[in-house]
Amino acid sequence: MTNQVELDTNSDVTFSTRRWVRPEDLNANGTLFGGSLLRWIDEESAIYAMIQLGNSRAVTKFISEINFVSSAIQGDMIEMGIRATKFGRTSITMRAEVRNIITGQRILTIDKIVFVGLDEHGKPVEHGYDSITYDRDRFPKRDDDLGF
Repeated sequence: MTNQVELDTNSDVTFSTRRWVRPEDLNANGTLFGGSLLRWIDEESAIYAMIQLGNSRAVTKFISEINFVSSAIQGDMIEMGIRATKFGRTSITMRAEVRNIITGQRILTIDKIVFVGLDEHGKPVEHGYDSITYDRDRFPKRDDDLGF
């Protein structure tokens, strides 16, 4: 028995974070540097995972193939979307999409991003959830041991 819950993956992602492409985000070609975009997605995914798992110690375990569909240039506004697709015993699997806000053109897709919740010793810990929530009550409260 796997204890994994599959979620509706046909639903659109929720676009919740927007960024303005600035000069420091560009590569030598004058387009958005892929490393900057991946850093933003990893950060957005981490926040999403922490809320969904109710654990401030969520870490990236796996990122599948990254499909760069198009690029962005300085001054473009982009939005990032994340959607949970599966809850495992200690993990959450998500997919991501980034698009240009003005044109609606897709910039990037990632089919599988996996985060694992850890205990205070850095070991995977069961979370007990099987559904998406946007209720902040699941988000971890202040923990002086973590420094926030």
